[in-house]
Amino acid sequence: MPDVSVITRLIARYRAQEHFVLAAPHDDSARRRFEDTAYTLCVLMCERTARDALLAAETYVGRRIRSAAPVVGEGAASGGR
Repeated sequence: MPDVSVITRLIARYRAQEHFVLAAPHDDSARRRFEDTAYTLCVLMCERTARDALLAAETYVGRRIRSAAPVVGEGAASGGR
């Protein structure tokens, strides 16, 4: 799977471009950039649609962040030893 930081940046780029396209729907250049980003997300996440790729990417990033975080209270559960 791709690096979490790459996916995180790609999600941010997708969201920003999505807002821009919604604000200026007739801007062909913006639409092409948005579609390129969506395609890249689809390829990296092995999904057929941009929406599925975005959901998969957000889930992947969330899982990776949670698995890297220390468990709160872990020392207390073992008596602090």
